[in-house]
Amino acid sequence: MEELVWLNGTLCPKKEAKISIDDRGFLFGDGVFETMRSYGSRVFRLDKHLTRLFDSLAIVHLSIPYTSVELGKAVNDTLEANQLQEAYIRLTVTRGRGGIGIDLPEKPSPTIIIVARKFIPYPEQVYREGLKTGISGIKQNLSSSIARIKSLNFLDHILARIEARERGLDEAILLNTEGFVCEGAVSNIFIVRQGSLITPDRESGILPGVTREVIIELALREGIRIEERKVKPSELKEADECFLTNTLMEIMPVSEIDGVKIGTEKPGSLTLTFAEWYKDLVRKEVKIGR
Repeated sequence: MEELVWLNGTLCPKKEAKISIDDRGFLFGDGVFETMRSYGSRVFRLDKHLTRLFDSLAIVHLSIPYTSVELGKAVNDTLEANQLQEAYIRLTVTRGRGGIGIDLPEKPSPTIIIVARKFIPYPEQVYREGLKTGISGIKQNLSSSIARIKSLNFLDHILARIEARERGLDEAILLNTEGFVCEGAVSNIFIVRQGSLITPDRESGILPGVTREVIIELALREGIRIEERKVKPSELKEADECFLTNTLMEIMPVSEIDGVKIGTEKPGSLTLTFAEWYKDLVRKEVKIGR
């Protein structure tokens, strides 16, 4: 079956989906995006992803001619058109065509693209063994206006991932410009210490992940102490457990940080418990099996 994409209100074959070489997303990274995952043909926490998208659009002063409800329907239409159950979905918004300079066009016409593809899960082995990570030399700029949104300006995180790969690591951990832990290149980070769950707060420059929000929600529901605060790099290596979160990987154990083994090197009990709670919540909300 030929892949269909949603482009500016129309579903069309991927090979026919074109954008201008003058598109500001291509020229300047002038845009934002959301990555989502569907289970049983339903997107988990679609409303949360769209809320974050519109929050990001407001921050970059980008208006689009669609409501959140209309974009939600477009996401579902794209899933249905591609006959997908378990899918990766990316919704990208750029400011559209512009000139050579950075000044805004007089009449901006945003480009909106929705792509839905079959979800390829991470290997089960990495959930059993955990990821090897390390602290990157790339810093998250706390003074940047786009530090906390999913901007198309993703080069710092790309460079951090390149650096990690060159070191034989699976993921990079970025500090912020104050020297505190921020986030992974594509993930939020949690540590467990003496039964408490600890994660960098929003003031640390993180992207407020949808999955991160679910973990905090689950901790509060289950009466587990949760601390959102500044986290020192040394605390990572002293942790009893550590895990990463994002929409695609869900809850991913970390076995090593800069060569230091975390806990028993295997996924900790609380990490595994949160992973099960998360899956149960997904099944409940998307009504898998019903």
